[in-house]
Amino acid sequence: MTTARLAPPPRAAHPGLTTELVTDARAFAALAPQWTRLAGHCAAATPFQSHAWLHSWWQSYGTPGRLRLHLVREGAELVAAAPLMLRRAPVPALVPLGGAISDYADVLIDDRRPGPAADALTGALAGAARTALIDLPEVRPGSAVEQVYDRWDGPRHRAPGSLCLELPALPLDGLVARLPSARAQRVRAQLRRLRALGVERRVVRPEEAGAAVRRLLALHRLQWQGRGVTPEHLRTRFHEHLARAAGPMARAGEAVVTEFRLDGEVVAVDLTLRSGSLLGGYLYGAHPLLRERKADVAVMLLEACAAHSGDGTPDTLSLLRGDEPYKHRWRPRPVANERLLLARRRTAPLLSAALCAAAGRARARDLRELFRRGRSRVRGGLADT
Repeated sequence: MTTARLAPPPRAAHPGLTTELVTDARAFAALAPQWTRLAGHCAAATPFQSHAWLHSWWQSYGTPGRLRLHLVREGAELVAAAPLMLRRAPVPALVPLGGAISDYADVLIDDRRPGPAADALTGALAGAARTALIDLPEVRPGSAVEQVYDRWDGPRHRAPGSLCLELPALPLDGLVARLPSARAQRVRAQLRRLRALGVERRVVRPEEAGAAVRRLLALHRLQWQGRGVTPEHLRTRFHEHLARAAGPMARAGEAVVTEFRLDGEVVAVDLTLRSGSLLGGYLYGAHPLLRERKADVAVMLLEACAAHSGDGTPDTLSLLRGDEPYKHRWRPRPVANERLLLARRRTAPLLSAALCAAAGRARARDLRELFRRGRSRVRGGLADT
């Protein structure tokens, strides 16, 4: 384990707390038990901050020499952690492990020591920010890293992130009761249709989770064949990450893998991730046969996901990132993520450069959308002519 002495933080470190900088992947692997205990004492933690998820992601996506885990300890006990990596372009920045395939980014801070642990972690990150911008996209409201943002005494900025849609964590009957009468009747009819077809579901055991996720990915490829699929979902590195993370997460109660069978054959597999505060369906694969048989796959999956709620823990059923129309049938609450940028005086120009680049990308997206709409209108006019 590599330990670095950091420059004096903007606030005095709390007596008894020490900071460490871990850059070795083997040391990261050895942190699993301590990391899991810390996540259990951080109510804001999502499944994307679990050790199994982050370490597996690093094995698939990490670049040797770029790992930057900022840790805070009280004695031997881990009380705060910021899982980051160094990205050199377009500007030097410390960014979260988990990358674009993780819906939420955050740090971990022990709820039993919120003030001292947050102070010490802020000091450690302030030292790191003297040479690189700290760039945290997809921060959920109420995240632990907001404690760091509130304490930051250097340049900082909030920018909009992705929109997520959330429901209360209720069994499906409770979710259906929230719907208008006509829509609720349609959902109940779809449930009866699933029962009549004989679709059966089974939660797989942790030791089966990896193999079940590989079946999920094969079905996911099949269901999107000939249509626009997320390219990353077809790549080997993504497959290896998801299958490798599934077993440890299932054993820790951080994931549930469910298989659906029809006439004895697996026709769908769902991966639901969970933490103390949040439950969300991450990815599924479904055979086209289900739609051919008029099965409502969305209802089938939500029923399976909601089956793991209802006891008050977790309290949120997240539909995760994306504003797709099919999600709105359940009357979800929109919750916007944010991008948090933190710098010191000497790295303030990096913050400005990052904001300019983001504004340029947003402008380019707007122009592409305007072009697309204009082209559609022209085609429509030609068709009318």
